[in-house]
Amino acid sequence: MKRVGMFVWNHFTNDARVLRECTALSQNGYDVELICIDDPNDPTISQYEEINEHFRVYRMQRYPTTLLMLQGLYRFIIGKRWPIIPFLAIWGVLVYFLPWITIGLTLFAGLLLKTKVRVIWIRGALILRMIIKGHRGNYDIYHSNDLNTMPQGYVSAKWRFKKKPLIYDSHEVQTSRTGYDSPWYKRFELFFIKRMDSMIVENDTRAKYNEELYGFYPHVLHNYPSLEIQQTDEKIDLHGILNIPADEKILLYQGGIQAGRGLEKLIEAYPMFKEGTLVFIGDGKIKDSLVKMVEERNLEDKIRFIPKVPVRDLPKYTKNAYLGFQVLNNINFNHWSASSNKLFEYMMNEVPVVACNFPEIKRAVEDGEVGVIVDPHEPSDIARGVNYLIDNPEMRDKFSTNCKNARMKYNWEREQNYLLEVYKKY
Repeated sequence: MKRVGMFVWNHFTNDARVLRECTALSQNGYDVELICIDDPNDPTISQYEEINEHFRVYRMQRYPTTLLMLQGLYRFIIGKRWPIIPFLAIWGVLVYFLPWITIGLTLFAGLLLKTKVRVIWIRGALILRMIIKGHRGNYDIYHSNDLNTMPQGYVSAKWRFKKKPLIYDSHEVQTSRTGYDSPWYKRFELFFIKRMDSMIVENDTRAKYNEELYGFYPHVLHNYPSLEIQQTDEKIDLHGILNIPADEKILLYQGGIQAGRGLEKLIEAYPMFKEGTLVFIGDGKIKDSLVKMVEERNLEDKIRFIPKVPVRDLPKYTKNAYLGFQVLNNINFNHWSASSNKLFEYMMNEVPVVACNFPEIKRAVEDGEVGVIVDPHEPSDIARGVNYLIDNPEMRDKFSTNCKNARMKYNWEREQNYLLEVYKKY
């Protein structure tokens, strides 16, 4: 049985794609160890987790031990409110007897607690821990998810006498995505692409982009959800949770509350919707600003927010929706080329979609006849799509029925074979 060492730069609590990949490999003759990041603020996760007999998770300590000691000492001094004079007196004695050492350590401690240096230190130490774990694992195959784990995979797989295969699984377009504006990311990716053995991307639009950029067509592995996870008879009473009438239409967005996903446009469009309660399920950087937008418009009763829920529980919420939104904005190639998981999660649960007119998303919606395509940049056009489904319940029901056929095409149980084909090469 071949052993796989996989890296991902998150806490592995809601990463559906990585969960599917690791589970598929572990059920098809591979022993998988996933190396990710611990979250000391989340008591529900542990540094070691066994998912099944052949799939284990190792979460690396997030913060350097020295940093934790310095922060602990700082909090102790501040918390105890030590008198400043005795504290300075002790420091003065140390300076007198050990001047260079004391001053040097003081400056070093102050530097390490500064924001930018602190971030570099934390990330550097974390990458080093992941590399040590990966190198010691001596796996048969290494698998890096996204660009931020390529250094870990490269050093672990290639800095050894007997080099190991390295697979680069790029979930995003690293050279054109939010927060990755520097040209250094392209150079960084190019460096590692020349040193990997296989590359996986999320759809054909991105594969063609990669071919134009680097001269080869990578493997395509679509981000389809699992029939097994999505097909459940359980249904959480979302109407009851929100305290709204049972016949109220829930207009659902589920996923990360992040910039560029058209969520502000949904709020702007809401007054034009003929009926329904707009519900956001998820968390993210712009959630507070969205809540403020809703409050400024006095729409708190009609636009509601629910924190993110575990991947396996999400379908129980999704089933409540009259329609689902996927209205990414075209802020970069990464968004324009996306065919994100939530689109297919709606299909899995027979929820018609109001979706953006980007190539991969439009193709899936129109081929499956599962919803309405709109211009995601125009609130009035989003409202047109919503009102069409409200005014034409028979079309909404037709789209819902079509979802049953679409999910038999867009599912992980079929798609995982492409992942296994990549691994058979090694």
